[in-house]
Amino acid sequence: MSLERDGEEVLSVCGCEINMCPTKQNHRVSGERCSPSGEPITTAPPAEWISESINGGSLRNVDLHTGTNGWASPPGDLFSLRSKNYHTKRTKTPSGEYLLSPAGMDWLKSTTKLDNVLARSDNRVSHALGKAQALGKSLKSFIFAVNLQVPGKDHHSAVFYFATEDPIPSGSLLYRFVNGEDSFRNQRFKIVNRIVKGPWIVKKAVGNYGACLLGKALTCNYHRGSNYLEIDVDIGSSAIASAILHLALGYVTSVTIDMGFVVEAQAEDELPERLIGAVRVCQMEMSSAKVVDAHTVARVVGFSKVNHRDSGDGEDE
Repeated sequence: MSLERDGEEVLSVCGCEINMCPTKQNHRVSGERCSPSGEPITTAPPAEWISESINGGSLRNVDLHTGTNGWASPPGDLFSLRSKNYHTKRTKTPSGEYLLSPAGMDWLKSTTKLDNVLARSDNRVSHALGKAQALGKSLKSFIFAVNLQVPGKDHHSAVFYFATEDPIPSGSLLYRFVNGEDSFRNQRFKIVNRIVKGPWIVKKAVGNYGACLLGKALTCNYHRGSNYLEIDVDIGSSAIASAILHLALGYVTSVTIDMGFVVEAQAEDELPERLIGAVRVCQMEMSSAKVVDAHTVARVVGFSKVNHRDSGDGEDE
């Protein structure tokens, strides 16, 4: 079923809104971070454990423009989100910098659905953080993970990790989401996607640009640890979403897709929207998945007991 919103034709599929006539955008396509004046921004290198997470995994961190069978970090400006005056003028603007830093991707395969992967004793990202914290480093680090669970004869999980070395600002929309109730999270957790490269049939099925409140369209399970939040998105909970995904997977080696994750701003004082983080999956091969034991026990030690509910100084995002 199609409908009109903000002057754009939108296809509604299982609660997801897919923009069928996107406005042409002339965003900067570059992995280099720049200031408003166009000058490159010099940023501090990521913490050692984050670098280890970025460079590990069965899928490599590849070049944004030429990489294949891997993942990269697309510029936030490629994603148009709700602007400061969205409620009065219905305008959207480029998102800009992520709220959290990229910390890697895993492509996993198992005989059963993988839940709460950050709690597993064999999870490489939580293991890297645990090693750092055992040395007294990164004690305030926080991990945000999205686990897209792909149903099938063999179960797959595409897990995207983002992290911060600093406490999430108390009172910010992201803080409220991380520490909120599942009902609030379901009303706010949004994915924004864009097909960068792919055959016509995939673009037609998925949409060149699309936005979806995942908690409304699919079953999402939220796992809150002492210093992480993992969102397990069960794509198999929707027959339509599962069918579209399996169609896309048939062309996966020729598809490059950008996915951005957002806490939707629904009140004026929550605007403008900001990306939690984003990932570009570049022409992935199904055979690249790492096979993991379905019965691995949960991690008992390794995470410090930093309570992010009490962190921050009241600054909004």
